[in-house]
Amino acid sequence: MLLEMISRPLERCFKGGDGEDELLWHMDLKPHASGDYSIAVVQANSSLEDQGQVLTSPSATYVGVYDGHGGPEASRFIAHNLFPFLQKFAAEQGGLSAEVIRKAFDATEDEFLHLVKRLWAAQPQIASVGSCCLVGAISNGVLYVANLGDSRAVLGKRVSEGKTSGAVVAERLSTDHNVCVEEVRKEVAALHPDDSHIVVYTRGVWRIKGIIQVSRSIGDVYLKKPEFNKDPLFHHIGLPVPLKRPVMTAEPSILVRQIRPQDLFLIFASDGLWEQLSDETAVDIVSKSPRTGIARRLVRAALQEAARKREMRYDDIRRIEKGVRRHFHDDITVIVIYLDHPPAPSNDGVQLKKKTVKFDMW
Repeated sequence: MLLEMISRPLERCFKGGDGEDELLWHMDLKPHASGDYSIAVVQANSSLEDQGQVLTSPSATYVGVYDGHGGPEASRFIAHNLFPFLQKFAAEQGGLSAEVIRKAFDATEDEFLHLVKRLWAAQPQIASVGSCCLVGAISNGVLYVANLGDSRAVLGKRVSEGKTSGAVVAERLSTDHNVCVEEVRKEVAALHPDDSHIVVYTRGVWRIKGIIQVSRSIGDVYLKKPEFNKDPLFHHIGLPVPLKRPVMTAEPSILVRQIRPQDLFLIFASDGLWEQLSDETAVDIVSKSPRTGIARRLVRAALQEAARKREMRYDDIRRIEKGVRRHFHDDITVIVIYLDHPPAPSNDGVQLKKKTVKFDMW
């Protein structure tokens, strides 16, 4: 029953592809408490490992992008569990806060660990499944951004003074927990001073123990709990050398800031988008394009860039079947949130069960 819960698709709010690319699904424009939002996702893996959700009420908007790896189970688990934990802890503490978000991340990680322990004997590979986790929340005029891994939140804001007054510029709001970033490599190395091979360059990129690029996630239990790595059940898919201590964490980076009049929109996306488009390019596309279908426009721009790198056309890529398509680009999830006006004040910070949008595909 537990495995069925995380293996079956979630609610499917998208009824089909966009007519040109059968693996590109989208919701062009919907209202939220302080503006509009748009969603798009394109599948590259045999099973879609990305998940995303938007939860709206008259007083708040929540956004989640979960980029799974090793399989879809962890990202689907987060989509089922993280927002309910946020609601529960916000109700207990009288509203949203960084501490509420941290507790919700911790609870989601703990519950996934419990699930892994229950499934371990029958399916030891569940210990190698994990997911990046990016969450945004807007409540009472305050923006919260929390993340694990390398999904990214970028703000588009208007410059109000100076020579570039009136221009729309990009501001990155999240921290990439990826060892391709030098600061992250140093952070990981500092936590493991007795292991000169904690981060190694292999297969063209930096990886922790030669395996994974991200340093923080939900799941990846075999890299956090050495007892799973040492178990004979896992030897055929585990590390060649048992771990002495965890090499990954589930401690989110959290940003809290007031929403300002010059803040125009937010882009939440899995790293499949940012592998192809810079922050500035994505913000430029959103600022200069119609709202309707804007998330789909960003996904298509990323696919066009992926095709260009291979000296192909987008029309060539869209004909490639899922699974094989992963050789050309990753799963990509994009959610664009427009910031038009502040949401109505919330009395309790937990009136969130008004409308939830989730998506999933095989």
